[in-house]
Amino acid sequence: MVSNCKSPLTYWIIGAGRFGRKAVQRLLKRQRQAHITVVDTDQSALESLITDIPVEKVCQDGVAFLTSKLNGDRSPDWIVPAVPIHLAFQWVCEKGRLTVPGSRWEVIPVPEEVESMVPHPMRGAQGQLYMSFADFLCPDHCVEPYDRCTFTGKPRKGILYQMLKGLSCSRFTSVVVRSRQLAPGVGGFRPEDLKGSLEEVLRADGPVLCSTACFCHGVMNALRRV
Repeated sequence: MVSNCKSPLTYWIIGAGRFGRKAVQRLLKRQRQAHITVVDTDQSALESLITDIPVEKVCQDGVAFLTSKLNGDRSPDWIVPAVPIHLAFQWVCEKGRLTVPGSRWEVIPVPEEVESMVPHPMRGAQGQLYMSFADFLCPDHCVEPYDRCTFTGKPRKGILYQMLKGLSCSRFTSVVVRSRQLAPGVGGFRPEDLKGSLEEVLRADGPVLCSTACFCHGVMNALRRV
């Protein structure tokens, strides 16, 4: 888990539902003076966030918020995805379109051959691929220890984000945004890692596999420029 820092950290939590509320509570528990912004299209969900420490609330689409606000002048220390979409991938698609005017990006299904390369694969409705080293429901308080599984106590079978970075599939380039444990059951990624993934996608010569993954769990989408 990322260590607690004395200076206040800044978090953008995208989503004000169950997981967004949990992220707010647990991050404030770790650092009472953290600066937190919560973004959601549902104003009532934002209003339901009641804390004794002020939390900035923004009623806006999360991808649109990141696209317009994530720049050198205003970047948080951490971005916490708490929405039922692959946030990093959606941002890469939108930012890529704006970065290269006139470019067209096509979202395509993850190749079937990838299913044999990742643990416990499960297909999503849009052709994305979910994966996990766990074949059980992980405990909500998991702190993601490096060497072993919280639930079983056994040594890890692998490190998923590292596995995906080294994945080789046809002409696809594999780009991975690493999710890090910020509090028990709360993961997030650094803005520089997100921006770095866009640079990798733009440099790729061919289709791309875009993943967000921690030690154990991940989601993967695929796209190509047409």
